[in-house]
Amino acid sequence: MFRKVLVANRGEIAVRILRALRERRIPGVAVYSDADRASLAVQLADEAAFLGPSPSAESYLRIDKLIAAARAHGADAIHPGYGFLSENADFAAACAAAGITFIGPTAAAIRALGSKTAARQLALAAGAPVVPGTDAAVATFAEAKRIASRIGYPVMIKAAAGGGGKGMRVVDSEASLEAALRDASSEAERSFKSAEVYLEKALIHPRHVEIQLLGDNHGNLIHLGERECSLQRRHQKVIEESPSPLSALDPDLRHRMGEAALKIARAAGYSNAGTAEFLVDHDRNFYFLEMNTRLQVEHPVTELVTSLDLVHLQLDLAAGAPLSLRQQDIRWTGHAIECRLYAEDPANNFFPSPGVIERLELPSGPGVRLDSGVYEGWRVPLEYDPLLAKLAVWAPDRPAAIARLERALSETVILGIRNNIHFFRQLLADPAVLSGDLHTTFLNNFHYQDPPPPTGEALAAALAAYQPPSAPLPRPRRSAWRNS
Repeated sequence: MFRKVLVANRGEIAVRILRALRERRIPGVAVYSDADRASLAVQLADEAAFLGPSPSAESYLRIDKLIAAARAHGADAIHPGYGFLSENADFAAACAAAGITFIGPTAAAIRALGSKTAARQLALAAGAPVVPGTDAAVATFAEAKRIASRIGYPVMIKAAAGGGGKGMRVVDSEASLEAALRDASSEAERSFKSAEVYLEKALIHPRHVEIQLLGDNHGNLIHLGERECSLQRRHQKVIEESPSPLSALDPDLRHRMGEAALKIARAAGYSNAGTAEFLVDHDRNFYFLEMNTRLQVEHPVTELVTSLDLVHLQLDLAAGAPLSLRQQDIRWTGHAIECRLYAEDPANNFFPSPGVIERLELPSGPGVRLDSGVYEGWRVPLEYDPLLAKLAVWAPDRPAAIARLERALSETVILGIRNNIHFFRQLLADPAVLSGDLHTTFLNNFHYQDPPPPTGEALAAALAAYQPPSAPLPRPRRSAWRNS
């Protein structure tokens, strides 16, 4: 196992990984920018390395600084978390060149699957179904017009080098194709330093279902079932659950999607944790969308229904251990749902809401898990994604899980910044959500009602209960856990 691991990330995922390292009694090194000097990750880490100014391009995205920090602190492995450089083949290759283990797939596998067009070609060669579209980047408007006419409108323009909704446009007619192509290409260039885009047939109201994969360095691969991620805003997931309400009604669908995901992973020579994403139409036909070559934000729901720890498994696999699990060993129990708590204003188009968390009360109780990277008194920076925490619950079945998540949200208090707690409480009460009738454009027509501010006795009670923010958490003692 590793002597010391540097966590090349921030926020709740850095805290999540550092806690796993502590459970293994492996010293963990946090990294931080100017904005994150007092972050929870820095306070919990055994050591911390300063990367530079707050902009991520000058800190968390600097491969040279991360490698230098690992060397300076004697770390023989780096966990990239998700986002930032987690799917960057050059970073994985730089780690290998420096003799540092990258806790993730190989640079070759990342390159094979990092381009959406290359991944489509690989999926086709492996015999996995893909959405009708182009298998290479579209070079000109004339070419795009011919392809769109062939596959039929609506079509989806997508960035070849990235995801997360960047460089993506839905086009309903030829009249808007040229402008959409130009805008998507420009956004792709800004976001991924590649202007390449490709076209796919846009499915009407599909579901987004993904398969969690694990592979070792000895050619063994398994899947851990699916996650339903259809509730999205601007192509960004907001609620995830496992199992999918769809496949729960049809266990055969899970098997067929799992087999397709494994075929793609085998073709890429995949190892460590990864996720194959699919779209599912009304007739339960599924189509490969992309492969995320990293740990996913929503991994807790898989952990809750399988009783497996994906970060611990990542560490074992990166250290060269063979998979200790076979496909027939995997069991799914109960139902898990996760929502992402953000510093954002749902009443103002979900605009980010940086600032100081003046009061923080977090839920607990049976079946409740909270992966958080913040504390009372913490200033949420403007420079990064405003994710505060992930609230996940487990219960014996889906209705009980929804009720438990609603209960947990009702106990959650975040004051000083706008947040999306009430948005989730309203969403969970929607009849379609309760029935599991989900699709990727559902939130386009969901109308959020901002709750009225407290008045009268309620306001007086809130003011009486308010206490000024506490000082930042003290830095934990470093030696106690290692000497126990």
